[in-house]
Amino acid sequence: MPASSLTPVFVGLRTGLHVVVVGLTVFVVAQGWSGGSRAAVAAVAVAFLAVYGAGFAAGADQNRSRFVSRIWVAALSVLWIALLWFTPAAAYLAFPLFFLYLAVMPGWRGPFTVALATAFAVVGGGVHGGWSVGGVVGPLVGAAMALLIGAGYRSLLRESAERDRLVSELVATRQELADREREAGAAQERERLAREIHDTLAQGLSSIQMLLQAAERADPAGPGAAQVRLARETTADNLAEARALVRELAPAPLAGTGLVPALRRLAGTQWRRPDLALEVDGDETIDLPMAVQAALLRIAQGAMANVLQHSGATRATVRVERDGGCVRLSVVDDGVGFDPDDVLTGSGRPDSFGLAAARARVEQLGGGLRVSSAPGRGTSVTVELTEIAEIAQGAT
Repeated sequence: MPASSLTPVFVGLRTGLHVVVVGLTVFVVAQGWSGGSRAAVAAVAVAFLAVYGAGFAAGADQNRSRFVSRIWVAALSVLWIALLWFTPAAAYLAFPLFFLYLAVMPGWRGPFTVALATAFAVVGGGVHGGWSVGGVVGPLVGAAMALLIGAGYRSLLRESAERDRLVSELVATRQELADREREAGAAQERERLAREIHDTLAQGLSSIQMLLQAAERADPAGPGAAQVRLARETTADNLAEARALVRELAPAPLAGTGLVPALRRLAGTQWRRPDLALEVDGDETIDLPMAVQAALLRIAQGAMANVLQHSGATRATVRVERDGGCVRLSVVDDGVGFDPDDVLTGSGRPDSFGLAAARARVEQLGGGLRVSSAPGRGTSVTVELTEIAEIAQGAT
C-alpha cells in the first residue's frame, strides 16, 4: 500500500472489501441452510473464507507478477463455483470477486475474468432458481460497477504514486537548493575575506615594504640599515603569506592559476561531454584582478551550465580577450536558442534567472552583459568589463 496521504483511503477500501466478503459469505450460508446441503455449504464457505484470509495475510493481492497470486484467485474461484453449485445465493459473492480479479489479473485478463465470472453467476442463478430478468441484469450491473470502480481505483493509485514521486523530488530538490545555498554562502564569504585581506592587510604590507625599500636606498650604510633591511624582509615574507591566503580563499578553480587556465581545466572536467565540441580561446598570461577573475569565472560557469542543460548544442566556444583596460568574455553555442526578452523578465526559460543574476553582477562591476539569441539559431552571451584598474581598487 503506498505510504502517502491516500493510504487511509486504500486501507478503508480494503477493509470494506473484507466486510463485504464476510457478510455475503454468512448470507450465503444462511440461505443454503434451508436446503439439503447444509454441511457442504458451511464447509465450502469456511474454506472460502480461510483461503481468502490467507491470501491477504500473505500479500497475494499485491503481487501481481507472482504465480501464487493467480493460484490464490483460482482457488477462490473454484470454491465460489462450488458454493454456486449448492446454492444460487452464492452469485452475490461474484461482486467482491470482481475486484480481486481486476487487482490481481493485469491488462485485459482482469476484465475477461470478470466477464467469465458474470457468466457463471448468471448461469448458476438460472439453473437453480429459474431464469429471470433480475438474475441476468443483476450480475451484469455488478460487473459494470466493478469495472468502473476498479478503473477509478487504479487511477487513484497512479495519482498517488505520481504524487509520492513528485513529493520525493521536491524534498530532494529542496535539500539540493539548501546545499547549494550553503555552498554559495561559503564561497561568497571566502571571496569577501579575500577582498578584505587584499584591501587592508596586503595593501598595507605592500606600502610598508615600499617605504622600507626607499629608506634602505636612501641610507644603505646608516646605523639602522640592518634593522631596516630586516624589517623589509619580514614585511616581504608577511606580504607573501597574505597573498597566498588570498589565493587560497579565491574560487577553487582559480587557486594557483589564472582565468583562462581555470576555464580550460573546467572544459576538460566538469564541462566535458561526448556530444559537445568545446573550445576555450584566450591568452593564459592575461593578468586580471582577482575580483574580475572571480566574476568572469562565475558567469562563465553559469552560462556553460545553461549550454549543457538546456541548449542541446554540439559546439560551444568560451573566449576571453583583453584590450587595454577592457576585458571581454563570450560564451557562444549552436543550440536551440531562445527569446532574449525572457532574460529581462526572468520568465520563459528555466535559466533566465541565472542570466538575469549574471547581468546584475556585471553591472555592479560597471560592465555590461549582452545576450544574442533566437529560437533555433544558438546563443551568444558576452560580458564586457572596463576600467579594470578601478575594479581592482574597489573590489579585488
